[in-house]
Amino acid sequence: MSKVLIIGAGGVAGVVVQKCAKLPEVFSEIHLASRTLSKCEALQEQAGADRVVGVYQVDADDAAKVADLIRKVQPKLVINVALPYQDLPIMDACLETGVHYLDTANYEPKDEAKFEYSWQWAYQERFKEKGLMALLGAGFDPGVTNVFTAYAAKHYFDEIHYLDIVDCNGGDHGQAFATNFNPEINIREITQKGKFWENGEWHETDPISVRKDLDYPNVGERPSYLLYHEELESLVKHFPTIKRARFWMTFGDQYLTHLRVLENVGMTSIKPVQFQGQDIVPLEFLKAVLPNPGSLAEGYTGKTCIGTYVTGLKDGKEKTIFIYNNCDHAETNKEVGAQAVSYTTGVPAMIGAAMMLQGEWMKPGVWNMEQFDPDEFMNRLNQYGLPWHVTECEQPFGE
Repeated sequence: MSKVLIIGAGGVAGVVVQKCAKLPEVFSEIHLASRTLSKCEALQEQAGADRVVGVYQVDADDAAKVADLIRKVQPKLVINVALPYQDLPIMDACLETGVHYLDTANYEPKDEAKFEYSWQWAYQERFKEKGLMALLGAGFDPGVTNVFTAYAAKHYFDEIHYLDIVDCNGGDHGQAFATNFNPEINIREITQKGKFWENGEWHETDPISVRKDLDYPNVGERPSYLLYHEELESLVKHFPTIKRARFWMTFGDQYLTHLRVLENVGMTSIKPVQFQGQDIVPLEFLKAVLPNPGSLAEGYTGKTCIGTYVTGLKDGKEKTIFIYNNCDHAETNKEVGAQAVSYTTGVPAMIGAAMMLQGEWMKPGVWNMEQFDPDEFMNRLNQYGLPWHVTECEQPFGE
């Protein structure tokens, strides 16, 4: 049994807290902190004060304050489900206090819409020297999609050549325009240039400029657009036989129309502007007026479909498989009061944390999900609400 400190109190954190609370044999004590204490108190009430035994206010941008909180709580592991800007301060605090670390999204600087693993990979030797482990990107994508790839490499292929990760939200939340996770992070992600790996180098595309209409199991055909996503960076590093790796996400026409209008009038900018004598960041203001992703669960219908198409060689012959999960918004709301996008990120974070604490995945240093044996993690996905399926495809992806 182990004590954990969860930092963050948004939609994903709500799922992590409730899933951890149901496993007292693994998570003996849960402590919860965020910038807004009232959000922590609401989650404590939801999960039960007997399971979430402490709630705290903390500025996760301040490594010293996080370190002070860690010393007070004395957890074995910090689960970081705060903002990606806060990854490095929280990692610094874990190093200073001798505590293991897990997150669900890689670091990006607040003043630039750019994310890559270089900043966090640079912590490898410091974590290793202190006998501490940091597990990066333990959500769904990144996270489960990395494990899907590792599982395919172990059980279906001698060599992987082509990788296409697909993320479809086939649900309907009834809002004119809303994002399914933090609006600021979501919009920064999809308005930057697309990027994919091919023949040993990265290639850029204009934002939302490359489209394929893909047929998703139990959802149907949806327009899907090429984006850059961080798991591509780690997967091409750890599976060097990959010749091409891409990431695709679905967006409806109404969503894209709203997004283009907001871009055209400057509301997605991250550069401060003067307003009534003070600097404001338009995207931060937009986040404040958009629906809170955590509020979308009630009445949300439909399913997600997230998975990994893998093409490669087995016994000298080319084959393609699709490993995927469907998650139902109404079902996740019924279970934990969250929509499926939060659920699909929160459940893997809990599983990754449990596997670290139980020693299944425990190795000093900084690691991505695909660097560990995938089998037990895949078993636990089935056990804790994210069942997966494998389909052998007659043709390679998109053909």
